[in-house]
Amino acid sequence: MDFTFTEEQQAAVEAARAVFADVAPDGVPSPALTPGAVADDFDRTLWAKLAGSDLLGLVLAEEHGGAGLDAIALCLVLREAGRVLARVPLLEHCAAAMAVQAHGSPELAAALLPAAGRGTLVLTAAAHGRSGHDPAELAVTARLDGGEWILEGTQTAVPWAQNADWIAVPAHTGEGEAVLAFVPRTAEGLALAEQVSTSGERLAELALDGVRVERTHLIDNPEAWERLRLLLATGTCALALGLGEAVLGMTSQYTGKREQFGFPVATFQAVAVQAADRYIDLRAMEVTLWQAAWRLDAATGGLGGPLPSPGDVAVAKIWASEGVRRVVQTAQHLHGGFGADTDYPLHRYHAWAKQLELQLGPAAAHEEALGDLLAAHPLA
Repeated sequence: MDFTFTEEQQAAVEAARAVFADVAPDGVPSPALTPGAVADDFDRTLWAKLAGSDLLGLVLAEEHGGAGLDAIALCLVLREAGRVLARVPLLEHCAAAMAVQAHGSPELAAALLPAAGRGTLVLTAAAHGRSGHDPAELAVTARLDGGEWILEGTQTAVPWAQNADWIAVPAHTGEGEAVLAFVPRTAEGLALAEQVSTSGERLAELALDGVRVERTHLIDNPEAWERLRLLLATGTCALALGLGEAVLGMTSQYTGKREQFGFPVATFQAVAVQAADRYIDLRAMEVTLWQAAWRLDAATGGLGGPLPSPGDVAVAKIWASEGVRRVVQTAQHLHGGFGADTDYPLHRYHAWAKQLELQLGPAAAHEEALGDLLAAHPLA
């Protein structure tokens, strides 16, 4: 079997590397020295470059002005974004667009997707529920009133909601059915309360008080929210992998130059063993990521496995959460006090790593989900 990436996927990586080449991880104030968010908006200049390189329409069909690529291609680009701590809602934007394309009405697709591919319209997604620990679809209720849906409830930690144009909001109908509503940020009855992530970026608590949504702007197929949730989790793993690889590279460079007793500290056995362990973590993060991304794409083609695709996503997120935490902790240790210097970017990577570790659920939550899947689908 051939596990190499396709020419189109490799071309997406090359385009992403060119766009991210000039991005500085410390282009905004340090989150350690900023009481609020590090900036009021995401990196609009970078966003425009992504749009100009056709990377915002990467996963959209040609009929919507996109390249028609898959979740693997998106994760390849997100991996490059993670290396430089790119301050853009690339994951949420593309994942929400894929949900519209796969399950949305023709009217919703026509209203959102062409502009989303050009980057003139920004999408984000609410995926953390009321507290970040309960299922997001249970945080909001949706009831049909004539030709419109009415949304009531609260979602927390919505990334860059203040700067997005539309927000994908999961909800439930009270009959055990998950739906996915697309709500304009300016909708009447929608209120945003300021929140700040561990990485210093803007989040928002989203309060919906009788928000009315057109029938064509709500997707009542339960698979839409489930796939969006899985794609967001898998994309988070891709960001964590890119971040971890960048941190290990920084650690390698530092320990190769830092000398003690006349020798580079990288030549000391204790240092080499710790770095090797973190390299193993990254390779485990990588293989589980591609397994999860492939299963998401394969599931749409009817290809199955020993467990449903959420099992592969859970395994990937367990490794991403645990692995990225160990990578940045070892990097801080091997850098000594230099790693905590706010003039050196490692502390930023540490803050982002903690955010990604907990985003869409920590390792323990996905271990529980994996256990439930194993109980329901015993392996022969």
